[in-house]
This record gives sequence, structure tokens and C-alpha cells, in this order.
Amino acid sequence: MTTGIWILGTQLSLEQAALKSCEDDPENTPVLMIESQAHAAQRRYHQQKLVLVWSAMRHFAIQLQKAGWRVTYEVATDFITPLQNWVQQNQITELRVMTPSDRALKTFIQQLDLGCQISLIPDNHFLWSQITPEFDSGACYERWSTQAFQNWANNRKRILMEDFYRQGRKRFQVLMEENQPVGGKWNFDQDNRKPPPNNLTPPSPPKFSPDNITQAVMEEVQALSCSTYGNVENFQWAVTREQAQQVLNHFIESALPNFGPYQDAMVTGETTLWHSLLSPYLNLGLLTPWEVIVAVEQAYYQNRLPLNSVEGVIRQILGWREFLHGIYHWVDADYGQQNWFNHQQPLPAFFWDSSETDMNCLKQVLQQVEQTGYAHHIQRLMVLSNFALIVGVSPQALKNWFHAAFIDAYDWVMETNVIGMGQFADGGVFASKPYASSANYINKMSDYCQDCCYNPRQRSQEDACPFNFFYWDFIARHRDQLQGLGRMNLVLANLGKIDAEELAQMQALAEAWREKHAQGLEET
Repeated sequence: MTTGIWILGTQLSLEQAALKSCEDDPENTPVLMIESQAHAAQRRYHQQKLVLVWSAMRHFAIQLQKAGWRVTYEVATDFITPLQNWVQQNQITELRVMTPSDRALKTFIQQLDLGCQISLIPDNHFLWSQITPEFDSGACYERWSTQAFQNWANNRKRILMEDFYRQGRKRFQVLMEENQPVGGKWNFDQDNRKPPPNNLTPPSPPKFSPDNITQAVMEEVQALSCSTYGNVENFQWAVTREQAQQVLNHFIESALPNFGPYQDAMVTGETTLWHSLLSPYLNLGLLTPWEVIVAVEQAYYQNRLPLNSVEGVIRQILGWREFLHGIYHWVDADYGQQNWFNHQQPLPAFFWDSSETDMNCLKQVLQQVEQTGYAHHIQRLMVLSNFALIVGVSPQALKNWFHAAFIDAYDWVMETNVIGMGQFADGGVFASKPYASSANYINKMSDYCQDCCYNPRQRSQEDACPFNFFYWDFIARHRDQLQGLGRMNLVLANLGKIDAEELAQMQALAEAWREKHAQGLEET
């Protein structure tokens, strides 16, 4: 009887559940890690994303070996061939895998025929999924990784992040005093929406020079025969747990105090501002959500940091990250195919090549993504997703682009963030209205409009910003559906005040733009 462990590329922690289940005998427990080029070819992935995952995997394999584990590391065409060979060579009778967060990969593992028992160990990389499994002989290890969330969500009249977040604060006793929120309020959103002032001086983010392992991966990625996106020339991401911890420490010491007020701001040439840059490492397992929350909370009490900044970070991790992961596993498997507005416009080609757009806000954000694989949450939601929504881009085409382009993107992240939150394609499973806006929001929260050829204050003239005429075109196209959403009543009332001739002009501008960009790329 030999138990073996297969570690996936997003499970790079010595504390991950499959390893923990065999921690008493690492010397006699074979461990397998696989780089699959076929998996990498499923989408037109950002080169830096591939470098980050593969370099982090190779570094983690070394860490495992130093900790006494018997590691086999394979660079292969696919997953199945090295799995079959490894199972046979090591006479594996039970294969343990920590349950992957993405549905497709979980299904793939469940359907494998390797001639041994396959046990999916409950995922312990999320706070709401920490269920203590019983590792009795012959026990079935398959458990719902998000049972705790489902227990919370089932039979509720409404599924709101705010309710979930408050329950999480109470459950884990984060920023709480005698069952009441520290500071007397659950959130400080109103304090965290300041537009960027002139002469901002945000801290420089940590940068890590590629070592020999990373340089080798960079060369291999550049030589791939499959189509990729972006470039690796300025790759500076952390690839080890120690480096990821440095990023966390830097954020707490240098960025956290001012994170809150300007977390929604967008500034030309400032790719990170005071954002933490922790999401890639949380999603790979190099950091745990609990250690980040504890570090942020301790910094608040020790240094009396601004509560709005501290609570803003806690909300992103204990709130949104946990909530969207729970939603992903709570909804039906066909959730990613929903298209409530029936949007069918192809993804504009400039999403793959920023030089193809003359809209400065889109160009600035897309150039940043090309160069780094990163943009912060407002750039993603209120520039990229917002534009795709009001234009009428297929939600699935946009989701596939997000999944491929962003360094921290995985299926469980993108289905809820893009299909649900960004595109409202689910019709309001957890969002109460679409995140749609005109140019006014971008003009207020950024400096992008200053150097743009379009006028953010015009909506029907030749130099009108496309965000403006597309916004009202979107509201007019879907007026009947939007009437059922109470929070849209004021916007619909304003639509009724627009002169019919001006509305027709805006709709004509929108249609002309769509025809011009009809040959978008549907690459995934």
C-alpha cells in the first residue's frame, strides 16, 4: 500500500491539505508535480503568468525536497502520461490530491483512470472551507470544499457580500470588540473613494530579479509553440514563499497606511499605487489568507493605522475573495455560460493589442496588463469590464480574455468576477445592479481623460467619449430588463429626459463603433 500526492500549480504550500494528510511519513510518500504544456495551450496566456506559475512550482519542488519529501518533477506534454508512469513506477495504490478550486480540473481528476484509488482532500486554502476531514482507513476523502459557505447560503432570502462579510468578521473574530465591529462601523467605503490628487508619491513595489530558475523558465516560455500574450522582459514577481512574505511585509510597512483613501484611484504611469499585489501569491498558495489578515490586524493594533485602510484590506480578503469563491461552487455548473443581456459583440482586437485603441483610459490599462499581467480592481471593473458591458461584448469572450491575461486569474475567480459582477450576465445572483457607468466616473477617479482625443463631457457629438454614448445606448437597449432592478429607477428616469433626437444620435454613434470593430478577436 503506497500513498502518493499530486500537487497542482496553485497549491504551493507545505501546509496544503494533501501534504498535511501524510506529514508523518514524508520520506516514504512519493510526491509528483507536473508542468503541462497542453494545459498552458488552452488559452492565449500572458507570458508572465506562465513564468510565475512554473517558476514558483520549480522553487516549491526544491523546498519540498529540503523538507524531506520524495519529489518527482515532470515537464511534459500533458498531465496523463507522467501521472500514469509515476503511479506504475511507485506502485501507488492511493493518489491524494487537494481538491482544486476550478471545476474543470476537479472533474478531470475525478475521471482519471490510473488503476489506483483517487482521493480528493478538502481544500484548506480558503477560510470558509476549513473542514477537518477524517483520514480513517478506507474512508472517502471527497468532501465539498465549500460546505461551510453552502451551509451559510442555502435558504437565505438574499445572497449579499455584505451579509457574508459581517458573518465572517464575527465567525473569525476579526476587527471585533465584544461582537461589535471595531470603530462602530462594518465598513468605511465612503472614506475610500477619493480621486487622485496631484503629485501623488506612492511607494515603489517590491521587485525581484529573476534567478537562474526563473530565467530558464522565461526562455522556455518565449520558445513555446502555442500563442501567448504580453511579454516577459520586465518580469519581477515573487516566485517563492519567502519573497511573497517580503511583499506582504512591504505592503504593511509602506503602503497599508494610505491604501484606503485612494484604492479606487487610477493614475497614468502608476501601476500599483498603494495596492498590495498579494493576489497572485494567495492564489498560488505562497501566502494564506489568514496570515495576511492576522498581519494586517496586528499592524492596526500595534501602530494605530487608519481603520479605513485596514478594514478595506480585510474586506477584500475575508469579504470578496472568500465570497466569490463560495459563490463559484454554490451556483450551477453552467453559470459561466449565462448571458442575461444576450450580448454577442466580439471582443475588440485592442484587448490583445493596446496600440489598436485611441481611447486613453483603455490604452493605459491595457498597456499595463501587457507589460505586467496586472491591473487593480477598479481598472478591471470600471474600465475594462464596464466598457465591454455597455458595448455588448460576449461575457464568455471577456471572461476568457481576463483568465488568459491576468497573472492572478483562475476559473473560480473569473466566473464570479466577470460573469457575475462585471457583466451582470447572471441577472443578479449576488449583485443588485450592473456596474455600468459613463465617462464621468473615469474622469473623476483618474487622470486618463486629460490626454485623450475624446471629450468626457460630450455624449452625442463627433468627439464624444464612447463611454458616454455607449452607456446611454446600453440603458436604452435593455430598458425593459433594467426596470425590474430597483436601483436602476433613477437612471431610467434620466433616460426618459433625454431628447429623442439626441438619443438616436448616441445610438448611431454606438452602432457605427460596433461596425468598425466587428472583426474582433475571439481568441481564448
